[in-house]
Amino acid sequence: MYKLLSHNDLDGVGCGILAKLAFGKDVKVRYNSISSLNREIEFFLENDPPETCLIITDLSPNEQNERRLNEHFTEHGNIQLLDHHKTALHLNDYEWGYVLVEDAGGKLTSATSLLYEYLVSNQYLKPTDAISEFVELVRQYDTWEWEKNENHKAHSLNSLFYLVSIDEFEEMMIERLASSDHFDFDEFEKRLLNMEEDKIERYINRKKREIVQAQVGKFFAGIVYAESYHSEVGNELGKEYAHLDYIAILNVGGKRISYRTIHDHVDVSEVAGTYGGGGHQKASGSSMNEEAFKQFVLDTFHLEPLQADAKRNRYNLKESTFGSLYRNRGDDLFLLYPENGKWVIEQNKKTLSETFISFAEGEKYLKRNYEAWLVKDDLFVEYLMNEVKGKE
Repeated sequence: MYKLLSHNDLDGVGCGILAKLAFGKDVKVRYNSISSLNREIEFFLENDPPETCLIITDLSPNEQNERRLNEHFTEHGNIQLLDHHKTALHLNDYEWGYVLVEDAGGKLTSATSLLYEYLVSNQYLKPTDAISEFVELVRQYDTWEWEKNENHKAHSLNSLFYLVSIDEFEEMMIERLASSDHFDFDEFEKRLLNMEEDKIERYINRKKREIVQAQVGKFFAGIVYAESYHSEVGNELGKEYAHLDYIAILNVGGKRISYRTIHDHVDVSEVAGTYGGGGHQKASGSSMNEEAFKQFVLDTFHLEPLQADAKRNRYNLKESTFGSLYRNRGDDLFLLYPENGKWVIEQNKKTLSETFISFAEGEKYLKRNYEAWLVKDDLFVEYLMNEVKGKE
């Protein structure tokens, strides 16, 4: 008999689907939040028959349960943990732990891809094209490679996962993977996914108008309240406000914070670790403990939302040799323009002492220090006309 304890997201449930394909009725699967895993481990150690083989995927136990699992393994030898988070690498010290962030070819792993490799190599599961395609979609979504590869099918798979219950998703995927030569969505699912994409777009546009900016430690963070679509919200807000180091997405009802970044110089798993959480470099989470609540809620609740840059300009464009015009809430006007191989800023027609090696660096300075935004063409044209009149 097998027992699988896994995460309750797409990657975790992907592990459950593979386990049921491999073991059928001989496996019991339990999906967990990060906080509930340790209760499930304690229940297993105290109640399950000692011959039951325990597999843990996409989650890691606390220190106390690490020791208890190791004692159980020493006596019975029937535990296997598979994970791909940097914060779990210490579990490789145990014979029953296998944590791999990226494979020998430099490809980022997921729990589903690691379990698939484990099941196939141990001849528990026969590989097929359909299963391999499903595993790769899960891996690309969980590691966020889908966006770089423009693999929107991976994103659609995650959207479908949240449109139905876990039981329904499991049943659909198991039947499809067991009977199909290749993995694809049916026509009803495609129509449903198109509707969902429209809904997500509207939701993200609303969140773009609600995000606030704050310096938290050494980083500038964008902070927004959202209960749904955390990965999509974090990614789109990160691109819209690229001067921010990361986006903190607060789910007050669930007392959780998700951290997302689009930048290579930021590791949000370290940010999450500050509050007892963890995860990937670009996508992590933590509970909203007292310190996190103070920093992300109490200290920022009074802040005004950021203003987005003008979108449909023809004249006031970024990186223009004529200069790019910005404004802040205090009605200060900033002109960012190139001069003698550098970029300089005029604030209300007075040149600031700081200079920048690129437009991007100058804009980042403006947005971080003044929360300024690119103004619409009409204000830019009026500014230029006033400049011309002033020189006459």
